[in-house]
Amino acid sequence: MNIIGIDLGGTKCALSVPDGPARVHEVVRFATTEVKGTRERISAEIAKLAPTRDTVFGVSCGGPLDARRGLILSPPNLPGWDRIPICDELTQRFGGRAFLMNDANACALAEWQFGAGRGCQSMMFLTMGTGMGGGLILDGRLYEGVTGNAGEVGHLRMAPDGPVGYNKAGSFEGFCSGGGIAQLARRRVADFTGASTLKLLPPEQLTARELGRAAEAGDELALALWCEVGERLGGALAWFIDILNPERIVIGSIYQRCERFIAPSMQAVIAREALRDSVRDCRVLPAVLGEELGSYAAVAIARYHAGPA
Repeated sequence: MNIIGIDLGGTKCALSVPDGPARVHEVVRFATTEVKGTRERISAEIAKLAPTRDTVFGVSCGGPLDARRGLILSPPNLPGWDRIPICDELTQRFGGRAFLMNDANACALAEWQFGAGRGCQSMMFLTMGTGMGGGLILDGRLYEGVTGNAGEVGHLRMAPDGPVGYNKAGSFEGFCSGGGIAQLARRRVADFTGASTLKLLPPEQLTARELGRAAEAGDELALALWCEVGERLGGALAWFIDILNPERIVIGSIYQRCERFIAPSMQAVIAREALRDSVRDCRVLPAVLGEELGSYAAVAIARYHAGPA
């Protein structure tokens, strides 16, 4: 049996294979173009890897998906990918087995198998990137829910009003994703009367990345904004710790880069709000796979479904 992972994104695609038990090798990366051309390129690159009838394919893709039927259902970042039967296309051409999974669940598998979640049995993964998605590993299994939507924590409302995420004002995604943090920054800059380099930027440049740079320089407003984000993140994590009682919560992207600005206020809220014994036994960690996470995620899907070698 061999494994081929396909990370299908809005701007790039990557094919990867395992490199021993603990690493993944990205074989090729190329730009995502129109639907037909991208699918043809994926097939051509797979053919170079000489798959066999024992090959297991893992496909990581943003939702919406029908993972059980292997269908891609018009994700916002993949215009034109409407009801694409990606798993059937792979198995009909190359044989083997193919499995499709939304990228948040796939990344949870990746950090569990290869990254910050290795060795634990119960883990939650949060994307904390442009949006806020989640994946759940419970008692040594990926938990997907009845329709595959388990872990869509960004939709939870934290306040009656606030930045918009998941088309919902005051949602967890609104307060703690890249898109939401940018909205929050624009609100706070307009009300801030002190000196801040953020006030010199046009609204479209008030991104989470710029807030990180300003905080590194000691900007008072930027540090206050990250404190506010941390408080909201801590409030949500306190819910998850009480409900799920996980060993670890692994957080990607923005948290990886800005942990030192976010963690103090986050931890203070968790300590105040969550059950003491559950907090004691739960570690909140940044994801460790970085820019390679998507490639690890695609391989992790195949490994998970393939079972023991």
